[in-house]
Amino acid sequence: MHNNYQTKDGRARAGRVTAKKTSSKPPVVADELEENLPRAALPESIQLAVADLAGTVQEGLLAFAVGTGLKVLQLLMDEDVTGLAGPKGRWNPDRVAKRHGSDDGEVTLGGRRNPVRRPRVRSADGRTEVPVPTYELFSSSEVLSELAMQRMLAKLSCRRYRAGLEPVGSAVEATSRGTSKSSISRRFVAATETALGELLAADLSNLELVALMVDGVHFADHCCLVALGIGLDGTKHPLGLVEGSTENATVVTELLAGLRERGLEVTRPILVVIDGAKALSSAVKAVFDHPVIQRCQLHKIRNVESYLPDQLASTVAKKMRAAYHDESPLRGEATLEAIARDLERTHPGAAGSLREGLAETLTIGSLGVPPTLARSLRSTNAIESMIEIARDHSTNVKRWRNGQMALRWCAAGMIEARKQFRRVNGFMHLPALREALDKHVYGTVTPASYDQQDVVAA
Repeated sequence: MHNNYQTKDGRARAGRVTAKKTSSKPPVVADELEENLPRAALPESIQLAVADLAGTVQEGLLAFAVGTGLKVLQLLMDEDVTGLAGPKGRWNPDRVAKRHGSDDGEVTLGGRRNPVRRPRVRSADGRTEVPVPTYELFSSSEVLSELAMQRMLAKLSCRRYRAGLEPVGSAVEATSRGTSKSSISRRFVAATETALGELLAADLSNLELVALMVDGVHFADHCCLVALGIGLDGTKHPLGLVEGSTENATVVTELLAGLRERGLEVTRPILVVIDGAKALSSAVKAVFDHPVIQRCQLHKIRNVESYLPDQLASTVAKKMRAAYHDESPLRGEATLEAIARDLERTHPGAAGSLREGLAETLTIGSLGVPPTLARSLRSTNAIESMIEIARDHSTNVKRWRNGQMALRWCAAGMIEARKQFRRVNGFMHLPALREALDKHVYGTVTPASYDQQDVVAA
């Protein structure tokens, strides 16, 4: 028996084209959602609650999910009450708690505070209130402070806070609160004060630092001195900050002394990278027992260039970079001295700037640091990167009211920068740097003077 299956191509060759059949089923609308909801996997009480939200599906999946979550939250609270006070309407002489009606409450949802009816439970003797675990969990407002700080650091103003929130549906939006400018401002202040307190109170006794960087950042008329440590594994650690008018020795000493009081080790040799300010150098030597100072080579080049005309400045800068990267520190120092002699008559200011602290700009070379690690430690780029992140997050601030506000914003920026940190280039050479620092200090200090220092320190 021959079966003749008619295909589309066959119909076309025969000159007959059959119109494509369209589905006669009407589209599923919100009113019919209840009939299409999967019921087998959900308890009956949750099925009924979800069916009541069929209309919210027109506002999107997220709005539907939010409405569903609020309904499920109410059911979970009812289950908690049943677990504490037993089934409703059944007398239990051994119960430890009893139902006590309900009251207005609020839960955190989508960056907002949303009203709910919270059940109340009291002890069997009626003396104390018994917390409902589910409500206690979702009523916490800590997440709102975190969201406020994240959005402010992302340059979203308090007035435009609502623009960064997820859509939760018109019904929930109409009853929510806690998104006004004043509310967000209060939460941000509280969150940044917490961040500042945590940063200034962190225990530093377990940190094993190889290098330390200190620099300043200006917020309007306020100067914040910040410190960044580099651990033996190459991890960067924001250590602390202090506010002052300038980078003077008193403020820097206060910053470093605070680190020492919080447990930072100051007796072992450590590489301290600074931008060349005399106040920084004197404060470091006053707090640390054996600091090995490395002046930022980029700052030195810029300082010398500021004394020279543009054409000559580029030539001198090129020669200075070559000297700093010379494999022999002695040869590099001789090259820099020769450049200073050439500039002494025509540009004495440039020559004096080059000679000031010249040996400290070559410390990294005298320690025999490999090029990959030296690139990270020959300048203050690491701490300046952290400072730039803190400054960038505060771009929208137009009015700096006081120094405490500058400290709060700076601390929040430092903590945000920590999330972006990577280990320094060449971190595998840091143990060798530690040995080189010990050798440099103990090999250059005479035994008599070193013993005397130990006695004074003791």
